[in-house]
Amino acid sequence: MHNILEKLFGWLYPLMRKLNFGDTFASYISLLINILILCFLAFFIYIIFRLILVSVLAIIAKKTKTNFDDLLVSNQTAKYIAHLIPFLLIYKSVPVILEHYVYWESMFGKLVEVYIILLSLWIIRSVLKAIRDYIKEQPRFSDKPIDSYVQVIMIVLWIYGIGVIISKLFEIDKTTLLGTLGAISAIVILIFRDTILGFVASVQVSLNDMVRIGDWITFDRYGADGDVIEINLATVKVRNFDNTTTTIPTYGLISDSFRNWRGMLNSDGRRIKRHILVKAKSIRFLTDTELQKMKKIQLISNYIETRQAEINQYNNTNSIDKSISINGRNMTNFGLFRKYITNYLENHPGLNKDMILICRQLQPTAQGIPLEIYAFSKDQRFAEYEYIMADIFDHIISSITHFDLELFEYSSDKNNHED
Repeated sequence: MHNILEKLFGWLYPLMRKLNFGDTFASYISLLINILILCFLAFFIYIIFRLILVSVLAIIAKKTKTNFDDLLVSNQTAKYIAHLIPFLLIYKSVPVILEHYVYWESMFGKLVEVYIILLSLWIIRSVLKAIRDYIKEQPRFSDKPIDSYVQVIMIVLWIYGIGVIISKLFEIDKTTLLGTLGAISAIVILIFRDTILGFVASVQVSLNDMVRIGDWITFDRYGADGDVIEINLATVKVRNFDNTTTTIPTYGLISDSFRNWRGMLNSDGRRIKRHILVKAKSIRFLTDTELQKMKKIQLISNYIETRQAEINQYNNTNSIDKSISINGRNMTNFGLFRKYITNYLENHPGLNKDMILICRQLQPTAQGIPLEIYAFSKDQRFAEYEYIMADIFDHIISSITHFDLELFEYSSDKNNHED
């Protein structure tokens, strides 16, 4: 290679000397012409190899079944490689062309080496990006933080590349350079604090399977409530349900508390946990006449029959004085309403009967007695879930008057509230 380059660039100077040109003039003219020849050759080689590499890779991409080569094309890997080949020629040619110019040979040689190192890093980056895109298309890896791993590899390569560039430019031994970097490691850690924390967080998030791409998370501190669309070394991007995007520091996922709804979405139901407030003063014992009337409510007619027979038997056996309703055992409108709602929920087609289903009374409050529904809808999708829950409470609110109960609500008079 060296002999070929000497023949290519070494013929002009002797020719000009034979033509009786001065040594200095012949030297500078031959240098200028050799630089022009080198630039022309480098540009010609770049055009040829770019055409060949891009065309060949495009043809291969069309004929193969795998999508990886298509991703190499889209990430311009062939273009970067085509750039590298002429610079390898320049790198080999500089010592020959600038043989008599030691200072400039050293200077330009170092600059070409630096550019080759940077170009090599760009080629590696384009290949890694193609690998990243290819892996993310695979179903089993689509929810993994592949971006984080690629970024970590590139950071390590950039640090190594910068170290090599510094050692080339200033002619520092690599061992000495590593020792110097070790001495200033505290400053390096301070500068790359977020990157280091992000890397540690990415590893923990991946190993503990805390978050995947596509998960619905709620992170109150950052106002995030939506689907994770990207996990990289420094940030996690969440597309909120209002189509805004929230960016969360990756290390925030392990330093703060957030809610991941994946378990709910992967389960057999989505929880409904909501209550209404019933006025305490509207709760009372039911008379036989009222019970007879309520037997027309089909969901609880059999229950009233059975329960009333059981209560009457107890009261008769124990000679209970029923002239006062508080004596003995009785049914209340609130208890009967709870039983009605329980039967209604058990017959509702939108609820999962294999999971918890409860209509329960909570601790009384100043506003009334909370009656809570605790159940799980079959459909976890947001719109369908809201529809099922609204349908249930529409029925509950509408049916409460049939049991002579009242809901608590503030009076329209701003100065007075309902008791």
